[in-house]
Amino acid sequence: MHSRNLSKLPSETLSTTTSITPVLIIALLFGMAHMLTNGLYGFHRDELQFLSDAQHLDWGFVPYPPLTSALEHVGLKMFGLSLVGLRLFSVLAQCVVILVSGLMARDLGGGRLAQVFAAIAVGLSPAPMGNATMFQYSSFDMLWWVLIAWSVIRLLRDDDQRWWVAIGVFAGLGLQTKYSIAFELAGVLAGVLLTDARRYFASRWLWAGAGVALLVFAPNLVWLARHDFISYQFLQSIHARDVNEGRADGFLRDQFLINANLFAAPVWIAGLIGYCRARRYRMLAWMYIVPLLLFLLLRGRFYYVSAAYPMLLAMGSVIGERWLLSLRPVWRALIFSGVAAIGIYAALIIMPMTESSPLRDFALKRNNDLREKVGWNELVARVAAIRNALPADQQADLGIVVGNYGEQGAIALLGQAYGLPAPITMVNSGWLRGYPQTPPRTVIVLGSSRERVDELFIGCRLAGHSGNAWGVVNEESEDHPDIFVCGPMRKPWSELWSHGPEFG
Repeated sequence: MHSRNLSKLPSETLSTTTSITPVLIIALLFGMAHMLTNGLYGFHRDELQFLSDAQHLDWGFVPYPPLTSALEHVGLKMFGLSLVGLRLFSVLAQCVVILVSGLMARDLGGGRLAQVFAAIAVGLSPAPMGNATMFQYSSFDMLWWVLIAWSVIRLLRDDDQRWWVAIGVFAGLGLQTKYSIAFELAGVLAGVLLTDARRYFASRWLWAGAGVALLVFAPNLVWLARHDFISYQFLQSIHARDVNEGRADGFLRDQFLINANLFAAPVWIAGLIGYCRARRYRMLAWMYIVPLLLFLLLRGRFYYVSAAYPMLLAMGSVIGERWLLSLRPVWRALIFSGVAAIGIYAALIIMPMTESSPLRDFALKRNNDLREKVGWNELVARVAAIRNALPADQQADLGIVVGNYGEQGAIALLGQAYGLPAPITMVNSGWLRGYPQTPPRTVIVLGSSRERVDELFIGCRLAGHSGNAWGVVNEESEDHPDIFVCGPMRKPWSELWSHGPEFG
């Protein structure tokens, strides 16, 4: 990297008058690529949970705040059960992330090359790429992180304290999306306390921003209080599961392999060093270091901090721009080619390119999320066939009990085409929706072991198995493939519900 005075990194060192058109075009091209491939395979089990909750809008749900399901409620109204349509919001979110990454490079003093490199490096990083292939709270969580970082850059560059209100808006929306954004806000607070930005504590704009964040978050906060902060209990349970199953392993390794494009690792490392050395922008270094250390100490999963890398890549691109410009065009092309090669390899694994051919097998072997998108339509069709084989009196008084949120969403959404009844479950927000006031005398049970169904119901028999035509081994086909038909509950439903929800 070319040596330069990082204390003079902001806009006075390089022109910021370049058009944003190239970065906008890059963002739109990435968006088009995702739109063209997002219609393959099926819904992911996590998507099915959000869709199920989208049918029961509230100011909160057991596993997460309400914003993602609210967006999918809008998507259902606009597009129905369209894979491409329902994933549109996630694609748009990542397009904005790519665009803002280029804008951050511009506002840090970078010229066109820095802006373009930052946008391409972010777009070709595995984590943002994965966020655009399905709708999930991580997609929007990354958006709010990046917008907060951009707002902080504008705040520090121009000393325009009104940006605290924007930070408050994005923080509130982040808290309405995923509670882990509190770790980034801890980084913001640490950055203010530990740098020259502490002067903003005397600003009414900082407190106005805090008030806006609290106002936006307030409906969910009230919901949490009314439900005994059940989401906190959920997060404790899921964290313990993740640690026990090794899902938190490889945290530092995957900062390099997944959260950002591996070939661009020297760039984001340079970006972190640049923030540390640039007195004006040092606050952003703490916005990365604090969440990283907290998640590392608390054994969080690697992707919890993935949204911090666009701001690092933006700064690193600015630092490296003069060095790149000093190279011959062929060497610059090789550097971009390295980022592209890593990005293409990641895309072959992450993006659903095809439903057949060796490319499909290559991706399915390496991508668990793709495997979880296979088999849901077949499962629902199999349940409908089992229902249709029952005597008429049992069909008329039938319940469907499911053991996980993927099955819940599949029966609730995809089962409508077969006239299946709404699923019954104690898992996550299904517990809040209660049990049938008139208990069904016959139930089809999914996602449970033989021992469990015999414990809960009378007269159970094995009626079928879940699976898929591709023979893909995933959670549904491997962990709980059996489908049972049973008689009524051995005990009242109310007694089962009194134990509280099952977290999954």
